[in-house]
Amino acid sequence: MPSPIQPVVDQLNDILLGKPEQIWLAVLALLARGHVLIEDLPGMGKTTLAQALSAVLGLAQKRVQFTVDVMPADVLGMNYWDAATQTLVWKNGPVFTEVLLADELNRTTPKTQAALLEAMEERQVTADHVTHRLPEPFFVIATQNPFFQTGTYPLPESQLDRFLVSLSLGYPDSDAEVRLLTEGDRRSRIQQIEAATEPKKVSAFQAEVDQVRVSETLADYVYRLVQHSRTSPQCRLGLSPRGGMALVTASRANAWMEGRDHVLPSDVQRVFVAVASHRLISASHGPRSGVELAEQLLSEVNVVT
Repeated sequence: MPSPIQPVVDQLNDILLGKPEQIWLAVLALLARGHVLIEDLPGMGKTTLAQALSAVLGLAQKRVQFTVDVMPADVLGMNYWDAATQTLVWKNGPVFTEVLLADELNRTTPKTQAALLEAMEERQVTADHVTHRLPEPFFVIATQNPFFQTGTYPLPESQLDRFLVSLSLGYPDSDAEVRLLTEGDRRSRIQQIEAATEPKKVSAFQAEVDQVRVSETLADYVYRLVQHSRTSPQCRLGLSPRGGMALVTASRANAWMEGRDHVLPSDVQRVFVAVASHRLISASHGPRSGVELAEQLLSEVNVVT
């Protein structure tokens, strides 16, 4: 039985050409109540993906361009003195939205990066001992520049761990790029999108994903993948318990998107690299990138013992 989210995926594929797997993973992360980290060069379609995803799902979207002078209050909001009422009044920052595009997150300081931790994990902002709840659903698409570019502050492991999946859009294939050259900027099409769903339905889809069954055998397969990442000589840092739970959560969402109410090993295999690559740190003699390391670990663990 096809998933009710398929019309969303189809519309996104019509806007962001030649990136079906990346679109699938971005939608999957939203359905799993997770967040997405995209590392890419400028001009690859990161902003287009965030704007199109918001429009197709009928969600409100805001963008923050992170630079070295952006302060936590610029993102979260702040209390200000209201002379008329002689009281402090809270003013929401741009984080109070349903989809937040955190553009070039690694160009801001660690203090401002850390300001997003509570929002991403607990869906709330605390200021002056008062907690302000974020909208539901709440979804962050963050981009970061490659590490070799100047003026970047590497995201710490605690921050990376808050992202359910990481991906790279990369250059389009030849057919897609020719279409881009002949048809022009795809962002103009976003204004013509008719939302395929709405926030309440998205929240209902997320609740259905939570109910997808995970067998003990499947959980054992995930455990062995996680354990192998911790004991492999190729890894200096393996997956944390949070990483293992993220793998199960993403696998549930993949199963639901494929129209099933239970998780198969193929679901785990499809999402493993996207979930694990940014959480792994390679040993000095191991594969150069997290993606290569995750692919190697996946190939070394059998589905059955």
